[in-house]
Amino acid sequence: MTPKEELHRRISKLQEAMKSEGIGGALIIQRADLFYFSGTGQNCHLFIPAEDKPTLVVKKSMGRAELESNLENIVSFAGWDKLKELIAAKLPEGSKIGLETDVLPANLYFRYQKMLAGFEIVDISKITRNIRAVKSNFELGIMLEAAKISESVFNKARKIIREDMTEVDLAGRLEQHARSLGHQGAVRMRGFNQELYFGHIMSGENAAAISFFDGPTGGSGLNPSYPQGAGAGIIGRNQPILVDFVSVLGGYMVDQTRIFCLGEPPLHLAEAYNTAVSIKNTLGKMGKAGITAGSLYKKAEQMADQAGLANHFMGYVEKVSFIGHGVGLELDELPVIANGIETPLEEGMVFALEPKFIFPGEGTVGIEDTFVVETKRLKQLTGFDENIQVL
Repeated sequence: MTPKEELHRRISKLQEAMKSEGIGGALIIQRADLFYFSGTGQNCHLFIPAEDKPTLVVKKSMGRAELESNLENIVSFAGWDKLKELIAAKLPEGSKIGLETDVLPANLYFRYQKMLAGFEIVDISKITRNIRAVKSNFELGIMLEAAKISESVFNKARKIIREDMTEVDLAGRLEQHARSLGHQGAVRMRGFNQELYFGHIMSGENAAAISFFDGPTGGSGLNPSYPQGAGAGIIGRNQPILVDFVSVLGGYMVDQTRIFCLGEPPLHLAEAYNTAVSIKNTLGKMGKAGITAGSLYKKAEQMADQAGLANHFMGYVEKVSFIGHGVGLELDELPVIANGIETPLEEGMVFALEPKFIFPGEGTVGIEDTFVVETKRLKQLTGFDENIQVL
């Protein structure tokens, strides 16, 4: 259960931000934000006025919401008119009220627009995402426990990978192992139509297959309805095996990647992998509070170019323009370590660095670890041997 003091701190930050922007209140609906500010993932509306205590309005399940949330004001949903009355009792007509318009479906937006006639609807998502980007010690403690699951998954991979195993068989065995350790299963993403099932576990040329997924790797998947990730292909010798795995505990996730291989990989792939490790470690030393996300990306891009690998860096032909992404309750949180992002890093931000090189027809090599920003450095949360795991 999220402690009362933790919820109060989060809500107070949101209220301060709303007051500074002249927003009278926020109606939080999206599940990750709802859990962050209320401590429950039930079907609810969370109304947070800028100047008063929040009210959690529960549609289903009231009993669980009362058990899971440490908020004081928890009431049952009694219809849209009553929800409007609750808001109108706290905010004068004409007030700005924030909704998560970055993710709210249009039909629901129109319903809220009708219900909130007389109020000015504004987007609250930038504020909530910036608050969530900076993790508390409470959150970091959970993420460190998630990192233990991740390390165990990679140790498991080292023990069970064998020749003639299919990618999906390997994925299933690693997923089962993670679940036995408390992995919740669901990997939440905020981006529209973005989804992920535990991660990308692929080998050889499938690890270089391009897909819709907004990341450097894609994979064929098992069918066109879910065209990413592990396929039915057989894992062969001397092919890089990509294990890119998201571990989630208590809602919070860490992201980690390592490369395994049955026998030695081709020399040029091994050299590219070593460059990826060098990039990750260089950025780990370079990063700290105050440095811009874009400057980290530029350094990585420069190192890839100096190694003669620019054409393969973070994709081939269809590239992505980032090398890192925030993680927490969602896999695509802030900050984004990307080209042109001049946002300075703040102490407590958590993100995954994932320098990867894609070789069409051969595979993907790269590394990924999750870091927290500290005053003078990036502290790595995930741990496992950085070498290619030759089996």
